[in-house]
Amino acid sequence: MKGFSTHITKTLVPGAVISCADNSGAYEFRMIHIIGKSNGRHGRMTAAGIGDVVSASVRKGTPTYLKKPVRVVIIRQRALIRRANGLRVKFEDNAGIMINDENLPIGTEVKGAMAREVVERFVKVAGIASKIV
Repeated sequence: MKGFSTHITKTLVPGAVISCADNSGAYEFRMIHIIGKSNGRHGRMTAAGIGDVVSASVRKGTPTYLKKPVRVVIIRQRALIRRANGLRVKFEDNAGIMINDENLPIGTEVKGAMAREVVERFVKVAGIASKIV
């Protein structure tokens, strides 16, 4: 997996509520686990940020996805992220989109803005983005 050119503050811990930003049929996720990360430091909760793939359960949405674990990539977070050029970016909500096992998006369009760091890592997700910040 490709690294980022920015410093991503990891603030989303398991149990965090994430809104769904695509038209896949889900409306709200609850984060279960960060995929690809383990507990690094004893006693510290593993956290996720923009561009991380997490496993989450659908809490609100259509019955096909309800209460089922899905893979979600995080595209927006409330905490500041610092880019290499000195710019600091902050979004108004925590949002993610559903992806399948091949990291292809399930929905066909994204509502709202998406961070540029997600596009660097997941090129196919950029095809359904309406706005990239």
